[in-house]
Amino acid sequence: MAALLPPAPVQASSRWSWKTIAAIWGPGLIVMLADTDAGCLITAAQSGAQFGYALILPQLMLIPVLFMTQEITVRLGIVTQKGHGALIREHFGPVWAWISGSTLFLSAIGALLTEFIGVAGVGELFGVPKALSVTVATAFLVGLALTGSYTKVERIGIAVGLAELAFIPAMILTHPDVGEIGRALGSMPLHDDAYLYLLAANVGAVVMPWMIFYQQGAVVDKGLRPIHLKQARRDTAIGSVLTQAIMIVVIIAYGATAFKSGQGGEPLNTVGDLTAALAPFIGSTTAKVTVGAALMGGALVAALVVSLAGSWGLAEVMGWKHSLNEKIGRQNWKFYTVYILIHVVGAVLVFANVDLVHIAVDVEVMNALLLPLVLGMLLMLEAKALPAEYRMRGAYRWVTTSLCVMVMCFGLYMVPQALA
Repeated sequence: MAALLPPAPVQASSRWSWKTIAAIWGPGLIVMLADTDAGCLITAAQSGAQFGYALILPQLMLIPVLFMTQEITVRLGIVTQKGHGALIREHFGPVWAWISGSTLFLSAIGALLTEFIGVAGVGELFGVPKALSVTVATAFLVGLALTGSYTKVERIGIAVGLAELAFIPAMILTHPDVGEIGRALGSMPLHDDAYLYLLAANVGAVVMPWMIFYQQGAVVDKGLRPIHLKQARRDTAIGSVLTQAIMIVVIIAYGATAFKSGQGGEPLNTVGDLTAALAPFIGSTTAKVTVGAALMGGALVAALVVSLAGSWGLAEVMGWKHSLNEKIGRQNWKFYTVYILIHVVGAVLVFANVDLVHIAVDVEVMNALLLPLVLGMLLMLEAKALPAEYRMRGAYRWVTTSLCVMVMCFGLYMVPQALA
């Protein structure tokens, strides 16, 4: 199969070098940084504020779940040179492809809306009107995609997403007790309904449907080939560790402050809430800069990935030409129109002052309902679309399948919880 593919445009290398990393790595890092979006950071903060360090262990356990799921998309994209939506259409027919693409599009708009809420919240934290911050963010994201280079989009997206690391100095300033963190690793109060809800929220947020569509489309647009599989897996593995490490850093920061001070019962639903919880311990200005930078970075990189995933997915199932390596023209205008439309709709909904809390819940429910469909098709495509030598085998296959089923179950568990 690999021999029939065109020559690889990216030089292959098994060595860990900056040249190799710059040429091959990227799709895994950017999609993982997007996974730690504004909503996930708020979830991590609430986890630390309410239960201290008790949710650190689940974050560590989720690393292999995240890696194994996304690693399948890497193999599917690199070996078949087709996006996720295109493979669904090819192996399951146009009806399933249309269902998958349309629900992904709706989910992308909903997810983008939550990211714009985060952008607006950061802007208001510094006295910038919502209309200005969201408009500037929309223009930036649309302009970035129109550059005619996937590599440029990826590198800028990663650079923006790395702003999430701003929580590291904040965590250090909270002076967490290392001994308490170690002891908490052996404590999981599963008898507590509130803990179970936050656990389900963390598990349900670890694999988003749009992540699968994005990374598979990204490795194709980047021009990766089977000889790049080893490095692409490393990219995904490092990204999996990085995103969960960021979640752990946020949990520790709020566990060492809001939880220990007895403020864990206070809801942390907005950028202002996150800042107010840290301000008494690290200073008002430091808290504003830290929270603002981290959430803005997470929201922007997630908005970029989500909108591209929705655009790629819909274009694939519709058979439209779609690549960021070509500027807008007659052959690909539909793809770029969808990309721009997703941002415009998201921005308009934020400006319209709709009930954002209920929309955020609806998005959460939609993603949970999509997980069985998306992960189920992912596993079936892995067994059906790949040549035998690229499929999972033995214990690894059973472990990966079991972990995917677990994520699906937790996702469905979140539905009645969110609707309650």
